[in-house]
Amino acid sequence: MTIKTVETENEGLKRAFMLTIPAEDIEARVEQEVKRIAPQIRMPGFRPGKVPANLIRKMHGESLRGDALQGAVQDGVQQLLNEQRIRPALQPQVELDEGYAPGKDAEVRVSLEALPDVPAPSIGGLKLERLTVEPDEAAIEEQIRQLANQSKHWNEAPKKHAAAIGELVVMDFEGEVDGTPFEGGKGEDMSVELGSGQLIPGFEDQLVGARAGDERKVKVTFPGDYPSDDLKGKEATFSVKVKAVKTAGETKVDEEFAKSLGLTDLAQLQGLIRDQLAQELNGLTRTHMKRQLLDQLAARHDFAVPPSMVEAEYQNILSQLKHEASHEADPEAALKEIEAEADDYRRIAERRVRLGLLLSEIGGANGVDVSEQEMNRLVMQAASQYQPKDRETFIRYIQQEPMAAAQLRAPLYEDKVVDFLFERAEVTERKATRAQLEADLESEEGHVHGPGCGHDHSPAPKAKKAAGKGKSKAAAGKDNAVIDEPAKGPVEKASAKPKPAKPLKDEPARKAPQPKAEAKPAAKPVPSKAGGKAPAKKPAKKA
Repeated sequence: MTIKTVETENEGLKRAFMLTIPAEDIEARVEQEVKRIAPQIRMPGFRPGKVPANLIRKMHGESLRGDALQGAVQDGVQQLLNEQRIRPALQPQVELDEGYAPGKDAEVRVSLEALPDVPAPSIGGLKLERLTVEPDEAAIEEQIRQLANQSKHWNEAPKKHAAAIGELVVMDFEGEVDGTPFEGGKGEDMSVELGSGQLIPGFEDQLVGARAGDERKVKVTFPGDYPSDDLKGKEATFSVKVKAVKTAGETKVDEEFAKSLGLTDLAQLQGLIRDQLAQELNGLTRTHMKRQLLDQLAARHDFAVPPSMVEAEYQNILSQLKHEASHEADPEAALKEIEAEADDYRRIAERRVRLGLLLSEIGGANGVDVSEQEMNRLVMQAASQYQPKDRETFIRYIQQEPMAAAQLRAPLYEDKVVDFLFERAEVTERKATRAQLEADLESEEGHVHGPGCGHDHSPAPKAKKAAGKGKSKAAAGKDNAVIDEPAKGPVEKASAKPKPAKPLKDEPARKAPQPKAEAKPAAKPVPSKAGGKAPAKKPAKKA
């Protein structure tokens, strides 16, 4: 395809071009489309495949011309990137000139930010410390004790026994709002552990002290975010008849307890818990080593990064922290704290983008790759999060969208590059406790490592006060995981060829279908139990 290219901006990493696509190229594409679909066209009075080309253009011309123009623009942008040897940081912005009309040359504005030329990475002489932590036997016993506590069995309490927090009440109930029974407000033989938070706030508290045979009036207010619009924020009165009170029997940690879990003996249970804790500790050790590695890489390298990538990563960080702030006791105060530290978060975003590009360069220069088999496994794992009817759509989306595939591939690719660097580094080991390991992970509160930071970047972090102490959980995020991770953008070099944006201004970007839980019945005002229903608790918020 012959296109005319004029560069209109070249400032730092920002580039802009005006492409002129000849009308004859677009018309040639239309002709190709007419020939391609002609055998499929059916029209009264004509044999299959014999409909004249001029009639096909008359019937489908607008659609064919749109497809031809779309294809010409996408190919033109890709040709531009190849000829200019540009790797875009994000998907280029592509805009068709408003004055375009069929039969005329198409003028297309293309603006983008290029990935920088990353200097040859300095990865020699890396020194890391591995803290080795053995599973604590006391922690193993505590885990087993908690498991036993979750396996309660209930014994009938004496007839005059008053129900207390932690005990089980079996009841019948019927609720009314404004004196009228409501759907789902009646139930029989409902069991609830007082203090479990299973029911609407305030309901369980009003059953404390109840005895078998008691009848009580329980008054509650449905939460403002209750799933049923007819009930949210409404006051309700429940007539409750207590049928039984039960107390928790002690679950002994012995061979029989282990067998009740489907295991052969207590030793096997202890071994499983020990392996689980060891895996968890290995994960913390790896995180600790990775932090040291990234700090050393950040301290050794300084180069310009695309502002658009920094802004995208900055917004990603803010989104994460604001989500956490919404679950704080005082969300407004948490948000103000985040806003006050906005400059820190922007520096963190820049560090993450730089580290992402640096790991990409290291991986590309040393043959690190994600195999086709590994990629297929990633796709299938991600697809399993969707309802069955949407899984095939998701798989096709990943196959058709290089940028989406790169996003899916990026975490595994990063892990493989990190493992490569671990193998090259000089690693010393030091025995430590879990408390010491966690203290090291929480050290260096709020500091963003990098060139010129003025800090000692020796392998072992120096313990300071625990990160986030006195801060909201949301703000403390900066002092923990937020600063540790490279940006999950174009980590691999192969991901630097995004599919050009569509030229139509108002057309929404194509997105993958959103993951959904497996189909379940619509939520009822109150969940059922043994043929009856219980007043439901306000839905738990996920962190």
